[in-house]
Amino acid sequence: MRVALLNPCGRMGGGEISLMDVMASLRARQPDWRLDLVAGEDGPLVQQARDIGVNVVLAPFPAALARSGDSGSGAFEALWSGLRAGSATMAYKSALRRILANLDPDIVHTNGFKMHILGAWTRPKKASLVWHVRDYVSTRPVMKRLLAMNARKCAAAIGNSQSVAKDIRKVCGRRLETVCIYNAIDLKRFSPWGPKTDLDAMAGFHPAPAGTVRIGLVATLAHWKGHEVFLRALARMPKDLPFRAYVVGGPIYQTERSQRTLDELRVLAASLKIGDRVGFTEYIADTAGAIRALDVLVHASTQPEPFGRVIAEGMACGRAVISSATGGAAELIQEGEDALSHPPGDDAALAERLTQVTKNLELRLRLGRAARTTAERRFDRSRLADQIIPFYTRLRGLPALQRETEMAAAH
Repeated sequence: MRVALLNPCGRMGGGEISLMDVMASLRARQPDWRLDLVAGEDGPLVQQARDIGVNVVLAPFPAALARSGDSGSGAFEALWSGLRAGSATMAYKSALRRILANLDPDIVHTNGFKMHILGAWTRPKKASLVWHVRDYVSTRPVMKRLLAMNARKCAAAIGNSQSVAKDIRKVCGRRLETVCIYNAIDLKRFSPWGPKTDLDAMAGFHPAPAGTVRIGLVATLAHWKGHEVFLRALARMPKDLPFRAYVVGGPIYQTERSQRTLDELRVLAASLKIGDRVGFTEYIADTAGAIRALDVLVHASTQPEPFGRVIAEGMACGRAVISSATGGAAELIQEGEDALSHPPGDDAALAERLTQVTKNLELRLRLGRAARTTAERRFDRSRLADQIIPFYTRLRGLPALQRETEMAAAH
């Protein structure tokens, strides 16, 4: 089988890490399959894909297309952004069509909203298109219309949680086959055992005193990742508790107005009078080492989380996790057994949870042990091949229009 995987970004966000897990799982199980990654940008994803034997074709996005988007912007701004990228998009579409014709794939597997649409416009006629959707479609004023308009060209969609799969059906209708395949984790890399990153050194701090509880938020700087909620929760905690906090992550997206800056967050921490207790490390490639350096991992997203990869990573590392209880993230944990949760955006509730686990060593250890057990049961990376290979095999060579006819008859 020949599979072309399309991704707009070359840097390693959650979607790119998850795509690497898919490729690694397929490569391990089906070494004779040809996997081609078409990337809209050079970066770590490209090298990591090559390292596991995936052929990479670089097709750099024009700047206008890379910057365009409707995340966090109004309808007018989204439309204007799209219009500015229009000529660049048309030129890129022609180039991508030629690339896919040369690759001659059986399956075109797209990652990221822009590639979902471009894949629908450029897939070879005999190839089956699979959208791997890792975000909520209905929150995007332009993309939800584009996906609905192009759903008939897609053979099937994968949602990375039941919550996302439900959202796809809401936008695209039930005639588009939609399944849930949870993201996976490399349980050898993300484990309780291994080196720990020196977060104090990376944040420019002196080593924390013995007995200090280390609390961290590991996330990109997207607005909805809850950095402000995290900082305000820390400011509410009793001043005499022995904790130090870390914001781990940096900007990765090119889309305009999609993320905060570290300078903004430093200013906020200083205004809350916790600047001396919160370190900012920027992006750390060794996410597992950073998580192992923590005692408590916080997930603070203010909007429904499609999956919440960092939650699964923290659980796999055997750390006490406090998660925002919404969207796909709520599907990953068992409250009070392998993690704790808080209402999204509620810094007071998060502060209560943080105070609880900071004071109670036994609770942290118990949650961490149960979390690792859950991760081994639910997030093993080898599971991806078990689910995706039969899916590909069934779709291979079956045109989207034929599938549409079959599903219409079934309903």
